[in-house]
Amino acid sequence: MKMTIDSRVRLNNGVEMPYFGLGVYLASAGKEVQQVMQHALRLGYRLFDTASMYDNEYDVGKVIRESPIPRQDIFVTTKLWNSDHGYDKSIKAFHKSLERMGLAYIDLYLIHWPVEGLRHESWRALESLRETGKCRAIGVSNYLIRHLEELLGYARVIPAVNQVEFTPFLYLKDLLDFCCLHHIQLESYSPLTRGKKFRDPLLQELSRKYQKTPAQILIRWNLQHEVVVIPKSSRPERIEENAAVFDFTISPEDMESLNQLDQNYRVSWNPTRIP
Repeated sequence: MKMTIDSRVRLNNGVEMPYFGLGVYLASAGKEVQQVMQHALRLGYRLFDTASMYDNEYDVGKVIRESPIPRQDIFVTTKLWNSDHGYDKSIKAFHKSLERMGLAYIDLYLIHWPVEGLRHESWRALESLRETGKCRAIGVSNYLIRHLEELLGYARVIPAVNQVEFTPFLYLKDLLDFCCLHHIQLESYSPLTRGKKFRDPLLQELSRKYQKTPAQILIRWNLQHEVVVIPKSSRPERIEENAAVFDFTISPEDMESLNQLDQNYRVSWNPTRIP
């Protein structure tokens, strides 16, 4: 599948989402996140991922509002935090995020974490919010197969996206297959292992072979699995590097070798402990 920085996937409700974007978790509120986003927009980034807990929704919204790029061309995601679960609290939290961002709508609203006991009511709230048109698509984050199976048992609306940690070192093939089967788009956060696996011998070998950095190999691996990928960075040179992944293709043989690196290695949250 040939991709460019403009390539988009059609979600299960018809909304189109860029395959490649920027996570702003590492960008501090204020000038830093604004400068980071402005630079990314100039490079062609159109997907931006934030959350209420990141404390930078205001700045993300400000850049989008002030950008000369039409609002409909930019895709923004934010998320419901753990302390805001429950029907009424979820509705209130969404409107607070929308107000902070100063936008007419949010493209994708995710449940950040499968909070035990309350996630059913929270999902009902997201379904209601989608009906208002204030968020174009709804989804989840950090959901494993058992969490998704439970959700599909009561959902009126199938989640459009499941955002999880996904790398060759955490190759969740069963989850990827499950999401594909149920038309749920998988999205990868922390795709670069926070740099902790950059010195892996195979990554180093492929880096030399393709004349690309380990980070670029990891991003390209996600894209070739047709997974939306949102590498985080607050450094302009890294934002540029991460975007330079559309001029090469990893061979099927090398993709399979990367798949074999799986060792259940996580650098972020671990949802396996959540019933």
